[in-house]
Amino acid sequence: MNTAVGNDRARGALLGLAVGDALGAPAENLRPSEIRRRWGRIEGFVSDDPAGTDDTEYAIFSGLLLARHGSALDVSHVERAWHHWIADLDEGPFRGAGFSERGTLENLRRGLAAPISAQHRHAWSDGLAMRAAPFGVFAAGRPTEAARLVAVDGRVSHEGEGIYGGQAVAAGVAAAMVGSGLASVIAAALSVVPMDSWTARSLRRAVAAAQRPHPDRLTMERAVRSSVVIAGYPWTDLAPEAVGLAFGAFTAARGDFRTAVLTAVNMGRDADTTAAVAGALAGALNGESAIPPDWAGAIGPVRGSCLPSMRGYHVLDIAELLTPEDPDAAGPAMAPPERGRGGREPSAVRDMASVAPPFEPVRDMASVAPPFEPVREMASLTASFGPVREDRR
Repeated sequence: MNTAVGNDRARGALLGLAVGDALGAPAENLRPSEIRRRWGRIEGFVSDDPAGTDDTEYAIFSGLLLARHGSALDVSHVERAWHHWIADLDEGPFRGAGFSERGTLENLRRGLAAPISAQHRHAWSDGLAMRAAPFGVFAAGRPTEAARLVAVDGRVSHEGEGIYGGQAVAAGVAAAMVGSGLASVIAAALSVVPMDSWTARSLRRAVAAAQRPHPDRLTMERAVRSSVVIAGYPWTDLAPEAVGLAFGAFTAARGDFRTAVLTAVNMGRDADTTAAVAGALAGALNGESAIPPDWAGAIGPVRGSCLPSMRGYHVLDIAELLTPEDPDAAGPAMAPPERGRGGREPSAVRDMASVAPPFEPVRDMASVAPPFEPVREMASLTASFGPVREDRR
């Protein structure tokens, strides 16, 4: 892949995540009827001061960790980073953190280690899916490697369907990063999770619903929601549901960035996460230029409202770290830019040297994961889905 193209798609993926997060934040946990009652239809930022949530801050955290260790990342690195940058710090209110992250922190602070730290009541949440895009950026064109790495990250905080959700997103972004078509992105996501899993079933059902002919946009969104949403369940952070909605929005938009993100936002539920995932997929597929300039310009350095240690970092800093100019360079090539977009020295990667061994990049990625074979036609993918029964709710 051309370096300039790769850098553009990396910026598109991570900026797309942040834009989707900020657009969806006001609609989080709302039903579509509530969204329409408040705003009609959300077509842009509804706040004068848009900002991302824990989704963007955790994506930056995982991106820094991945930039530090690359394919050598292991669970001990992740666990130490959680302690060093989150669990062992007393600062900050930790606002907006999801149940899975709170449960993980409680376990880590009690002295439990991974994978026991992931054994809490919300290990199936979308907390890994929301921070999975950096792994797809790093492992561009290698969905299997992206899925392997995000599972390493996730073992500290998630199990089962929570891991599968992160793997599907990371693999989808990895495929989109090399310009794969819509069918190949979906196929990549499905290829890395068990086909009989809840995540795979939700993803297939949402994609199938999005592809059917519908008289209007609202009817399509209702069909996608009804295919995966667990009616009456009080929490909206189910990984299979959120991933299904995000891929459904991405499919309905045929990969178009603006349409994908706004479709996810207006379907409600965990709207910041679903829009962040849809934005990462569409941004990776189309590059930074696909993001409306006014949306991109509204994204600043994160504020650290959830993770104070991440305050001042911009997602574009992470895109640069994960796409070095010389992919064969070691150590110093992975150093952050001189000063971050937050106006301070972005020292987290260098500081991680005190809690982890030196980063050793894997030079031959073919030895890590088999080549990715794109799917040429959407029909060849959807033919394998089988019949889809829509729940009547």
